[in-house]
This record gives sequence, structure tokens and C-alpha cells, in this order.
Amino acid sequence: MMGQNPFSAAEHTQPMSEINTTPLVDVMLVLLVIFIITAPLLTHAVKIDLPQATSQPLEEKPEVIDLAVDAEGKIFWNDSEIQVADLATRMADEAAKQQQPELQIRADKNTRYQILAEVLAKAQTAGMKKVGFVSQPQP
Repeated sequence: MMGQNPFSAAEHTQPMSEINTTPLVDVMLVLLVIFIITAPLLTHAVKIDLPQATSQPLEEKPEVIDLAVDAEGKIFWNDSEIQVADLATRMADEAAKQQQPELQIRADKNTRYQILAEVLAKAQTAGMKKVGFVSQPQP
């Protein structure tokens, strides 16, 4: 009997039915102590009598510039046609405003990329910070 392995499968045919619960009890006691200590700290609050004031929030919506480019390369500033040469000066005027408007670019899907690149370059040169593209969702 001395030379046999005490952990061999031949001697232990039944599964071990005892669970060591000591580590579980230790962890639960530590968690209980932590909750007992921190629970009063969570409900403690400093009572302050704050002054009351009434005011209306300012909801100024930024101005939106609708810049459309059709398939032929014509540019429309808020639905009125504009020449490419005038585009840079109008963008610079808008960029100099205190509250800079948002530039929304709508382009035909057949528009040449070169035209859009020129428009974006002029917007960047003018200092336009809020530039976005408008598209239609697919059905």
C-alpha cells in the first residue's frame, strides 16, 4: 500500500462531494465590511441653500449656407447661382463673422471631384471651420 499513488483513479470512484466554503465566506465578509463602511459616506451630503434665478436659455441656431454643385459644375449659394471667382470672397466674408455659419455642401453624384476639391480648398483658405456634406439616404 505504501508504493501506491493516493490520487489514483482506481481508489476514488465516487466524486468528491464536499465544497470548501471558507474562501467564499472570507470574501463575503470582506465585502460586507466594505459596504458597512462606505454606505454612510454615500448618503452624507452638504446642505446648501442655493439662490434661485430665472432665465431663458439662448438657443441661437447657427446660420446655414447651402452650397450646391450640379453635374455641370455650376455652383449655387443658397439657391442662387454664383461664379467660382466670387466664391472665395463670399466665404471669407462669412468666415469673418462673429458666429461663423455652417457650410453644407450638396453635390450631384456626377460632379467631377476636381470641382469639389476646389470648393473645399477655397473654404479652408477662407477659414470656414464648420463644413459638411449633405447626402440622401438610400431607399
